[in-house]
Amino acid sequence: MPRIPQTDLSHLASEIKRWGAELGFQQVGITDADIHSHAEKLKAWLAKGFHGDMAYMREREGLRENPSELVPETARVISFRMDYFPDEADTAERLKQPEQAYVSRYALGRDYHKLIRKRLSTIAERLREAGGEHCRAFVDSAPVLERGFAEKAGLGWIGKNSMVINPKAGSWFFLGEIYTDLPLPIDPPQEAFHCGSCTACLDDCPTDAIVAPFQVDARRCISYLTIELHGAIPEDLRPLMGNRIFGCDDCQLVCPWNKFSEATPEVDFSPRHQLDQTDLLTLFAWTEKDFDLKTQGSPIRRIGYARWLRNIAVALGNAPHNRDIILALEEKQGTAGELVDEHIQWALNQQRARASASPVS
Repeated sequence: MPRIPQTDLSHLASEIKRWGAELGFQQVGITDADIHSHAEKLKAWLAKGFHGDMAYMREREGLRENPSELVPETARVISFRMDYFPDEADTAERLKQPEQAYVSRYALGRDYHKLIRKRLSTIAERLREAGGEHCRAFVDSAPVLERGFAEKAGLGWIGKNSMVINPKAGSWFFLGEIYTDLPLPIDPPQEAFHCGSCTACLDDCPTDAIVAPFQVDARRCISYLTIELHGAIPEDLRPLMGNRIFGCDDCQLVCPWNKFSEATPEVDFSPRHQLDQTDLLTLFAWTEKDFDLKTQGSPIRRIGYARWLRNIAVALGNAPHNRDIILALEEKQGTAGELVDEHIQWALNQQRARASASPVS
């Protein structure tokens, strides 16, 4: 690659940040490609088995540690932040309404992967036009230690709940990266760790998945259980899931830094199909055709209809006794496969036990 004068590289770095702002990113930072310290933490996490059934985490570990194996001659990683906090009623209140469905805030609107990747690809193409031979965009779809790079690039610090926290924006944001061979000037990392003695995220985790500061056992995490896990949800964890049917936000809802979060200007991140205000029975009544239609362009689509029903069945089992819930569970039984049936039967047992204890519905 021809050598580009440092003055031109400095100007290009400024342009990248301007382009990012124009394309809806709230912050852009540039760092080098050395991610060794974060890779070592990943190795320790994997050694404890905290990744559960996510075998791809171990299989592609080497690519995470060595960016140049993913994109040749990677010299810099450009990290981007895009806020997604919805400008809607307080969805946290739904956790106090057990017959209502709780969907993680990031999944209420359009799938962020496509939206962000398209915009990052635009910037990557401009970098190629500026002389970069190897420039590639990533959005949570490749072996990239994105939180480590975000911290190194100055976008925030990794908190005790393993989320990146920005002192001016909290943690309600998506991350994306561009790997490039252009030796751009780098930005300083976050000056300090600002969680202090706070343990709100550890104390509030419904399943005690944050087993120690900075250590999340995915096998207990509701986001893992409802999204990543393909099989049966462990019975001892089901009662702790409440009405959370896709993901979990609890460790962010209690984080003091999220008082600085601002509503996203992205219309595509606004709730679709009233997922922020729908009851469990309505969603459980969706047919597979309904599911395919209403999750088109949504991150929810990836779990498929069977796991969608599995998750809702657990939530219905956790709801107060209701004859309509029992009827809905019985009607769905035998229609969606063994995995769903197992969770329906568990939910029925919970509902019937509750009815025996308190016969008035």
